Amino acid sequence: MPFSTGAQARIRTNSSAELAYNAMNIANKDIARSQLKLSTGLRINNASDDVAGYITSRALGQRNNILKASLKIAGDARNVANITMDALENISDMVREIRTHTATATSGAMGTAEKVALAKSAFRFAQQIQTIVDSSVFGGRQIIDGSYSANFFVGTNATNNLLTISLDLSSTNSEFDVDSGQFNTNALLTSNFGGVTGLNLNEFNDVVASDLGIFNDENIGVTLTSLAFAIDNITKVGSYVGGISNRIDSQEDVLQQQIVNYDAAISRIQDTDVAKTQLQFVRDQFLQQASLTSLAQANQNPGQFLQLLSQ
Repeated sequence: MPFSTGAQARIRTNSSAELAYNAMNIANKDIARSQLKLSTGLRINNASDDVAGYITSRALGQRNNILKASLKIAGDARNVANITMDALENISDMVREIRTHTATATSGAMGTAEKVALAKSAFRFAQQIQTIVDSSVFGGRQIIDGSYSANFFVGTNATNNLLTISLDLSSTNSEFDVDSGQFNTNALLTSNFGGVTGLNLNEFNDVVASDLGIFNDENIGVTLTSLAFAIDNITKVGSYVGGISNRIDSQEDVLQQQIVNYDAAISRIQDTDVAKTQLQFVRDQFLQQASLTSLAQANQNPGQFLQLLSQ
């Protein structure tokens, strides 16, 4: 704290000038701080500006970065879910077409040649189902071939443990609720298509005039029933993925709002109040000018006492 000194007829030490000089230095430093805050927009530019606020703002900023990364990952999870739902919907449409062909073949008006043609056409749909399975890829991994399972990081708790949303599309996922306990959409690579035991879509290609196989009168009813069960199972899996997708959408909304709230919290702690800082800046400029004037006057004061020596 500066103290004024006066009534001292001394010229060796100009205390008044030193006091004015110190005041000018203080004003200069305050001006420099205000200029830094105004130019960066930050009230806390380093730890010395606000020790406690520095720790809090950095911790909040770190967590906010994690939330932003989580939002991107949640977007990836939603993309996988959307691709899966679209693929399953297309597969379901193909199976319905196969069932329609099979139902048409039950007509007594159909001859052997017509039944063979329907079976071959149904097999083409089976081939298309396999193409859909093979082409459903994300991140270099097959999604609906029965092997896909992934955990998507969507945040951390207070002790920095990871919070995840799981998307399990493996063939043995019990949440699919299929009777056989194994859901498989590899139309040309399984004898239990769609989770239905004994449903082998390759058998449509085995139908020939000499052996109608699954299109025989004693087999075609079972084929129709099996295809109906397969459609139901595909719908169940689609419903499972839809539920995961809804959860991901909700998490994205939560993350977006949390990011906004954290940004606001960090701003309140770290950002400069421009109006207040500008007022401080103007005040410091006045103090700087006043201290300069005082310093100039104080430097002239010893000269008055030198006149005593010349008389």
